Amino acid sequence: MSCSLQRLFFEANNLYNDEHKEWMEMQTPKQWQLETIGKKVVEALRKNNFHAEYVATKEEARQKVLSLAADSRSIGVGGSVTIRELGVLEQLAAEGKELLDHNLPGLKPEEILAIRRKQLTCDCFICSTNAVTMDGQLVNVDGTGNRVAAMAFGPQRVVVVAGANKAVKDIQAALDRIETVAAPLNNKRLNRPNPCTQSGICQDCSASTRICNITTIIRKKPHMTDIHVIIVGEELGY
Repeated sequence: MSCSLQRLFFEANNLYNDEHKEWMEMQTPKQWQLETIGKKVVEALRKNNFHAEYVATKEEARQKVLSLAADSRSIGVGGSVTIRELGVLEQLAAEGKELLDHNLPGLKPEEILAIRRKQLTCDCFICSTNAVTMDGQLVNVDGTGNRVAAMAFGPQRVVVVAGANKAVKDIQAALDRIETVAAPLNNKRLNRPNPCTQSGICQDCSASTRICNITTIIRKKPHMTDIHVIIVGEELGY
């Protein structure tokens, strides 16, 4: 290698190292971990035939959801803290979309049931997932089943948004996460008088107010359901 080429090589290498160092210094260890795990999960989801992508922030996720729902008239909403943290529902309503949200205050039981049924045939269903495994499987537990039913079949499009904090090693770790994190926190949020709101962890109760009645594992994208999974490099939801 000539001296001039060698000099150019070292200059380019030093420039790359400086930029890489600057980028690394901008990230906290937690951000690095969420990004690293999030991108691996996206790769696994794609191998399982899901439409999947990684975004760094919830604002990017918000824009992705709005883009995916742009052509839809009716929007079903699962009971999701994640989706509410994105702030997309207000924007969708402002755009004149029909929001099928059974969590709105003041609804009568028969109105809630009617909305849940309409969610099964909406143009776009937006929700999160209780856990996503490192090999690209979506694991969820429901009380009524309208959310997991809509995720699997019915709506023309399903958009699933999950913070990388919901990524777990495998199915057993997903079930453990649901029992120790998702279920107790959602019970507390919903003010359900179930044992986990006292113990902080699932007691596998038989209460009539139990919200853990149906467990689903979507191992690969269902044949007739257009599922888009957005993994976010931030901690979102329960």
